[in-house]
Amino acid sequence: MKILVTGANGLIGSALSSALEEAKHQVIRAVRTSNSPWEVSVGDLSKNPNWDDALNSDVDVVVHLAAQVSCTERSTEARPDLCANVNTVSTANLAWKCAKHGVKRFIFLSTVKVLGEGKNTPYQDHDPAMPVDSYAISKWEAEQLLWQIAAETGMEVVVLRPPLVYGPKVKGNFLRLIQAIDKHRPLPCSSIKNQRSLIYLDNLVDVICLCLTHPAAAGRSLLVSDGDDVSTSELIHRIANALGKKPFVITIPITWMRCAGVFLAKQSVINRLLGSLSVAPNILREQLHWTPPFTMKEGLASTIQWYSKNKGLH
Repeated sequence: MKILVTGANGLIGSALSSALEEAKHQVIRAVRTSNSPWEVSVGDLSKNPNWDDALNSDVDVVVHLAAQVSCTERSTEARPDLCANVNTVSTANLAWKCAKHGVKRFIFLSTVKVLGEGKNTPYQDHDPAMPVDSYAISKWEAEQLLWQIAAETGMEVVVLRPPLVYGPKVKGNFLRLIQAIDKHRPLPCSSIKNQRSLIYLDNLVDVICLCLTHPAAAGRSLLVSDGDDVSTSELIHRIANALGKKPFVITIPITWMRCAGVFLAKQSVINRLLGSLSVAPNILREQLHWTPPFTMKEGLASTIQWYSKNKGLH
């Protein structure tokens, strides 16, 4: 099978591309810019990217992972429209081109956040969308356009809605949490009793591989997770255990933390720390019969092994 992977040099894209090649698929790795003969340069997704070279070779399935997570450009002025340009408009344009080139299936990596944030019970596959921030809104709007394109062209669409993804080469808040635990920094999390879903990188790759051909995946929006929800406090202890260290966890009243968030203009950070965001991936398990090949313990062990080997590079 010939498969086009966008964002192929990212955390998920590089792992997926390698897994597909190991499974003897022909993989076209689409990236922004590259001099590698193994990759196809398509340009900036916010500035009319060129997909022709990537699609002019009878592609069977496209896995669209490339996205704009931050809605500002660090080096220039704020760009509140950046998420919409990359995640919504560019996604729809690519999907139209895929349909015209005869692509059979289009797999889109969205986010659980299209359903909202802060709910105290697990999100279900059929819950109504309630996106809050620009990133989630842009993904939700892209989903709606994809369903329209699918209806008009007959191209199969699969939407995956993962929570936070962790694994080797992880960046962002998860890496910072590992570093804080490793350096024995105080973490005010012992009183947090939330529930959060995560998904290990190789589990997500396994889901995507399943969705390449599974007939029950077509036309679905699927929640995915490891199926092992944890509180922030429990996650800290599991990471510490994988590091072979004892975490420095202190107790601070939640009301104090919320007040500090307001005072320091860090409300969104505090809300993510305190809030719940869990999912029940029922369709994936019951209709696609998927079970995670790796436990969270195994996923964290793999992540920490990578971190320990590359500690000086972070």
